[in-house]
Amino acid sequence: MLWSDLLCAERLRDPGYVEARTRSIFVQDHDRIVFSAPFRRLANKTQVHPLYENDHIHHRLIHSVEVGSVGRSLAMHIGDWLIDEGEIGPHEDHSLANVVQAACAAHDIGNPPFGHSGEASIGGWFAERFDADRGLCGALDPVLRPEFTAFEGNAQGFRIVTRLEMYRNAGGMRLSKAVLGAFMKYPATAATRAALPEPLRRSYAGLKKFGLFAGEEALFAEVAQGCGLPQEQSAAGRWWRRHPLVFVVEAADDICYNIVDLEDAYTAGDLPYDVVRDTLNELAGRPNRDTAGYTRSEHIALLRALAIGRAIDACVAAFQAHYPAIMDGSFSGALVDVSDCGASFARIGTLAQERIFTSRRKTELEISGRQVIRNVLDGVLPVFEALAAAGWDETALAGHPAQIARALGLDLRAIATPEAALHGLADFVSGMTDRYALSVSRMLSGT
Repeated sequence: MLWSDLLCAERLRDPGYVEARTRSIFVQDHDRIVFSAPFRRLANKTQVHPLYENDHIHHRLIHSVEVGSVGRSLAMHIGDWLIDEGEIGPHEDHSLANVVQAACAAHDIGNPPFGHSGEASIGGWFAERFDADRGLCGALDPVLRPEFTAFEGNAQGFRIVTRLEMYRNAGGMRLSKAVLGAFMKYPATAATRAALPEPLRRSYAGLKKFGLFAGEEALFAEVAQGCGLPQEQSAAGRWWRRHPLVFVVEAADDICYNIVDLEDAYTAGDLPYDVVRDTLNELAGRPNRDTAGYTRSEHIALLRALAIGRAIDACVAAFQAHYPAIMDGSFSGALVDVSDCGASFARIGTLAQERIFTSRRKTELEISGRQVIRNVLDGVLPVFEALAAAGWDETALAGHPAQIARALGLDLRAIATPEAALHGLADFVSGMTDRYALSVSRMLSGT
């Protein structure tokens, strides 16, 4: 892969666009993302703790901003090294940083309410409907069912930025191909991934999950061609090797959520001060700082900042060490895991699984959130069933389905197949904030 291709500034479905002299196209991409409604809704979506009353606990929007900050720092360090190595030209380190920051801003834009438990709830509901094999779910091509039963926020995010937001069905936000390439963690459809040999799915990070719905595969093919991403073709279908900057975006995400989850766990009372202090102190390299006079919260905040800085340095070094494999598409690790901080991050992951993600309040709210999502899906599905019965004529909707569509402001444009209808349903539910989902659930269930 070549950086001259990887930093492709051509807009998706808008090849004639010329960037302004005073603002690069990658900065414009970032602005389009942060001023969008889906990005704004992240302010009321779960990061780890659902519906939390403490204003200092992270939500998805703050997390996305912080990931962008760390990603920009990573990319500037890497870009500076690439200039020294003669891999990119002068000032292109800024292009790298802007691409990564924009991709980081969008990286969680497709996440549903209640975080990963929300993804599982949506997938579980669809699986039950497909088992019943009736109505719209029964009419869907079985090959497409995994798009819904294993509902994936990454694929939903790509759908939002390339189809649903701004220029609907005409390129979406029309972001640059470089930013879209850096965004795509899993460049394969669900059907293609499922048909590939299991050893390959296990061995290549880009096939850990799927990141594309079938309806957006052609859009990503345009992105991949523009960025020069290697395409793999087999009887199972086509998929692509990751853009090198995906590893940088992923590292920024890994650094932020691992470290900040600890700080949030202390703030929420899920972990005691000494456990969080000692864990962050190890990751920060046991700094010899005078913290006399610090409150416990200030001490944790200091260690969090120092730990992030050390992790950035370690991931930059890991990128440099694995650069040839990253550029030929064969690298399959996570920069955090192969860095000098890998062992510390592994211990944080174990601590989170055992004591943060299983906390009582989080578990109780995830149970409630699961039922909220099921109530919403149960209540809204009849609108799309009625639309199908009306020959996909939105104006022919009547009675209770018409009331629901009107009350919720459902977007029923361009829905004319079972696939489009079920994606329309998933678009609505996954786009909800935690609080709006709870409100709609109460309305639909009459409570």
